[in-house]
Amino acid sequence: MKHYLDYKKLYKLIFSFIILGFFVCTNIQIYAQTAEDLQNQINQRNNDIANLEKEIKSFNNQLNDLSKQKDSLNVSLQQLDLSKKQLTANISVTQKKIENTNSKINTLSSQIGDKQDSITNNTEAIKLELKNINEVELNSIPEILISENNFSDIWNDIDNISTIQEKIRTRTKELQKTKNDLEDTKKVTTDARNELVALKTKLADQKKIVDQNTAEKKKLLADTKNNEANYQILLKDRLAKKDAFEADIRNYESQLKYILDPKKLPGKGVLSWPLDNVYVTQMFGKTEGSTRLYASGTHNGTDFRAAIGTPVKAMADGVVAGTNDTDLQCKGVSFGKLILIKYDNGLASTYGHLSLIKVSIGERVSRGEVVGYSGNSGYSTGPHLHVSMYPKDAVEMKTLPSKSCPGKNLTQPIAAINAYLDPMYYLPSYK
Repeated sequence: MKHYLDYKKLYKLIFSFIILGFFVCTNIQIYAQTAEDLQNQINQRNNDIANLEKEIKSFNNQLNDLSKQKDSLNVSLQQLDLSKKQLTANISVTQKKIENTNSKINTLSSQIGDKQDSITNNTEAIKLELKNINEVELNSIPEILISENNFSDIWNDIDNISTIQEKIRTRTKELQKTKNDLEDTKKVTTDARNELVALKTKLADQKKIVDQNTAEKKKLLADTKNNEANYQILLKDRLAKKDAFEADIRNYESQLKYILDPKKLPGKGVLSWPLDNVYVTQMFGKTEGSTRLYASGTHNGTDFRAAIGTPVKAMADGVVAGTNDTDLQCKGVSFGKLILIKYDNGLASTYGHLSLIKVSIGERVSRGEVVGYSGNSGYSTGPHLHVSMYPKDAVEMKTLPSKSCPGKNLTQPIAAINAYLDPMYYLPSYK
């Protein structure tokens, strides 16, 4: 009767396992409720993000309309105020994306942990079953037959144990598969964590740009004493300095000698866009806008519409060859905050009028990496990104005496006039 009693103990074990399974299922149900709450929160934040992005688009449209108006103190103040509202809305969007990413990570982690617990419980139950079955097998079949009169009960017990054990094995395999599926989400979780780090960095950058915006408004009001006549005097002085600066640079670059070897240049379309959303506002070369805005009558790059605080990305793999803020040397006459990148493919580019620089000289950057944020620094009639393009060996950062700001030296990328290339040729097709 001994072994028959062992089977009865095993039934108790199985019954306990069923009870354990009930609690596991109950925990899963509770978790499901929690997961549903988290998803509802994520959905609500996504709705908030969509509404904020509509506001941001509205601010963009207003800024574009302002850029077409005659330059005045009132227009400049409105641009600063709209830019601040837009940046604040962008900060809210980033914060909500951070919260969503945290919720996503928590959900994935909880799912993996719950399934692992379920698998562990099933595995332990099977171990105990195997132990009891092993005890049965230690006795020979004749001994079992002699020890029991009811052979039918014995075979039923053995058959039931085998059946239940097989069901538990099947259950464990199913849970193991679920665990494996969830472990595949480790990459998703890792990507989410990387996204979280990037979002937190972006949030800190956006807050810096808001602080700059606030300081710029205070300085403008202080310089003009909130008087339109004073603003027009400042504007006239800045335009004169800008024209003088352009004449200096043009004269210097026209004396530089550079032999352009087309064989050293890459083919068409080798670069990626520097912005996620692309809208060209000024093409390269002689255009109506270049005649109006530049003393030379030609535009030495391409301008893209970009609100203050828009992430600017490297167009290919390369090395940062220079950074500077020309406003610190002679305000409002040149690129303002700029980055010069020399790419591995033989090209180089300057990003101008930035609000924030994220890289340093000598740093290696990858295609698509955020290197700065667009702005309105230097000589600019409104927020945008300027891109100049050259052969890699034709451009260098140089420091030159400034006639427009006597006693000041100006540091920026310099290249021979014939070394300027049309960025659009090397960028993806644009309509």
